[in-house]
Amino acid sequence: MPSGRFSAWFVAITALFVTTLIVSNIIAVKLAMVGGLVVPAGVVIFPVSYIFGDVLTEVYGYAAARRVIWLGFFCNLVAVIAIAIGGALPPAPFWAQNQAAYQTILGYTPRLLAASFCAYLVGEFANSYVLARMKILTRGRWLWSRTIGSTLVGEGLDSLVFITLAFAGTIVPAVLLQTVLTQWLLKTAYEVVATPLTYAIVTALKRIEGIDPFDVGTNFNPVAVA
Repeated sequence: MPSGRFSAWFVAITALFVTTLIVSNIIAVKLAMVGGLVVPAGVVIFPVSYIFGDVLTEVYGYAAARRVIWLGFFCNLVAVIAIAIGGALPPAPFWAQNQAAYQTILGYTPRLLAASFCAYLVGEFANSYVLARMKILTRGRWLWSRTIGSTLVGEGLDSLVFITLAFAGTIVPAVLLQTVLTQWLLKTAYEVVATPLTYAIVTALKRIEGIDPFDVGTNFNPVAVA
């Protein structure tokens, strides 16, 4: 993909990446029971953002994925600010009884918000970096090893950072560790199950776009402009 030009497919993958990120953060407030384990409802879609992150790095390269990761961060920030402003507006008299529900479902505590943003950046950049480096090491072979390996690292760090920053000091260490491991395993299992779909998307996009970049000599600094 030439510098400064973005194909329709790249834009579509970017839009889906950002959408899954924002939606997962909105629905994460609900705690669900899955197989006897309590997990945030966001777990049903958040791992999909890692799948799209894998596709972006594999097909378009680390630099393109880096731009999308930051785009997702700022789009999520816009959503959070808009939700906060909406909550701060005085409710209409006939709607006032719903204000508490709005704040409960859509409101964010500063601690959870900070934990979510930190975990997102750490996890996504780690995922993209590991996949890009593994692609070089494997010479483009064994895509499954890159998608699963990068997810193990990215989702592991995401779960560790979020759960630790959000809940340390409020739940006992043993439960904290169990929660981290549970989320990590569930999200990784999601990636494993979705591997055939990832293969299909990556193969199709490489053929359509006519590209297969290797990040040799790439600047992996997450805040680099170029």
